[in-house]
Parts: sequence; C-alpha cells; structure tokens
Amino acid sequence: MTGGAGFIGSHLVTQLLDEGEQVRVLEKPGASVEHLPLERIELVSADIRDQAAVDAATKGCDYVYHLAADPNLWRKDTAEFDAINYHGALNVINAALKNGARRVVHTSTESILTSKEFSGGSVEHLDLKASDMMGPYCLSKFRADKAALEMANNGAEVIVVCPTLPVGPGDRALTPPTRMALAFCRGELPAYLDCRFNLVDARDVATGMIAAMKKGRPGVRYLLGGQNYRLADWLKVLGKEVGRPVPRFTVPYSLALTVAWFSEYWARYVTGKMPMATVTGVRLTRRCMYFDPTPSLKELGLNPRPVTESARDAVAWFRAEGLI
Repeated sequence: MTGGAGFIGSHLVTQLLDEGEQVRVLEKPGASVEHLPLERIELVSADIRDQAAVDAATKGCDYVYHLAADPNLWRKDTAEFDAINYHGALNVINAALKNGARRVVHTSTESILTSKEFSGGSVEHLDLKASDMMGPYCLSKFRADKAALEMANNGAEVIVVCPTLPVGPGDRALTPPTRMALAFCRGELPAYLDCRFNLVDARDVATGMIAAMKKGRPGVRYLLGGQNYRLADWLKVLGKEVGRPVPRFTVPYSLALTVAWFSEYWARYVTGKMPMATVTGVRLTRRCMYFDPTPSLKELGLNPRPVTESARDAVAWFRAEGLI
C-alpha cells in the first residue's frame, strides 16, 4: 500500500491487518509513521516518483492499493502535482502489474467529477474532460484517473475508486476539510463560503477499498461516498458537538476569489507557505459536489455510517490529540 500513513490509509492498514493480511506500506521519506502498528507491518521508505524504488517495493505483492498523492490544492511549483499524482501513480500501477500483482486499486478523487453541466448524480461511467478540471491538482488527478481506466479497459486488473470528502477521526496530516473543521471548532471561522459536497467517513472509505479489491470490476469508477451536505449544515452538525453556532456571515464568491488570488500571490512570492485560501478551492465551491453513490455502494455491499457519528468521533479525536 502506498500512502498507508495518511488519513484513509491508516484506517485501511488497520482493517487489512484485522482481516489477517500481511501488509507492506510504502511511505515517502520523512513521513510521520509513529501512529502505525509498526511491529505488525513491513515499512518501506521510498518516493513514488522513484521508479526503481517502487519496482522493488511492489515485488511479491499480490494486491496493491495506491493511495499516495499530494492532496493540497496549491503548490509553489505546480509541476509537483503531475510528478506525484500522475506520473507517481503510473509508476506504482505499472510496477505492480509488471511484478505480477493480481489486482491494483487506484484512488481517484471527487474533485475531478464535476463540470459546468453536472447537476449531481452517479459517476461510475462519467465522461470527464481535461477542460472541466479546476487547477493543476485536479488536472493531475484527472490524468491518473483516465490512465488507470484505460489500463483497465485494455485488460489490466486495475480498479478505480473515488472517495468523496473524507471526514472522521485520524486525520494527522490535517487535510483541507479537517483544517476547516478545526478552525470552526476553535472559533476561528468568523464567516464561511457556502458550498455543496458529499461527506463520507474515512473508515468507510477504507472498507470500500477492500470491497473494491475483492469484487470490483475493472473499467468502473466506484464512488465511495456518503451523504450530501451544504457546508452550513455540516457546521451545524459539528457545532452540536462543540457547543458552537454556525457563523452568522457568509463570504461572497467574488470576495473569496479575490482573497484567494492575493493569498496565493503572497505565498508564492513572500512566505512560500500554504496560502490561507486557494483559487482552486474557491472555484470548486461553484460546482455541484452532490453525488449519488448508491450504484457503487449497492454493488460493493457498503452501508456508510451517518455523518453525525463521524462528527462525534472526529471531535473526540481532536480533543484527545489536544487540537481543540
């Protein structure tokens, strides 16, 4: 498994071990892995951009889960997105197939599943176009998604899964959805830009990946999703757990986009650090991110838990980690 120390990956490691599997985890050098059950797994330190290292790491593996990616929506060097999310994915998939893996699960993202015309629904066979992608992150994930499906359509045992927005406990990397939830729980979110998305517990995504590996069909994009929410309603759910009301003010789209442009400019030429807001993130709020995962869930036999449970467990984890 690549990316086994990440939000979804750490849950997948636990579930695979619980099923009695022998697990080898490839993580990038310097990644925090202390939370993994190191005594029960084989840990390989390597960069997925290093083809030789990936070739070595996938030898002897019957099944390969590829989760590793750069999940951020901004980088000072945008070429890193293609290098990691596209070429890195090809390195892993090609190495796994060359070394005799029976099946490969490739992890895509919900961020590529919308267009100006999309109004919500199922995406198992959605025809995506590069011109619909929002920014270099989405474009890199789109290229990987397309390549994986093309391999599957040419006979390779490659399964594509597409989680929607993951929530719940255990996000040590503090991905964008968790950073936003934390800001709200801490009282640091005076206003918000309302948007629509589909939320799913990261633990249920891990369960879905295992089901896709066992019985998924190559050439189908399996949507691992849960419930559709407006951001205001998600904040209400979190607010019940921390005793905090939803902010009174919403941010106009034009103002949010202006702030994002300035934040990225400041990050690129002054601080070099992640900007407060990203242009891609703001632009995605204009898209409908409501999805119907029913076909995928039914085929894979999944029943994701209520998002209210995910919020409760996430807040409990925030407190246990001293984050709030």
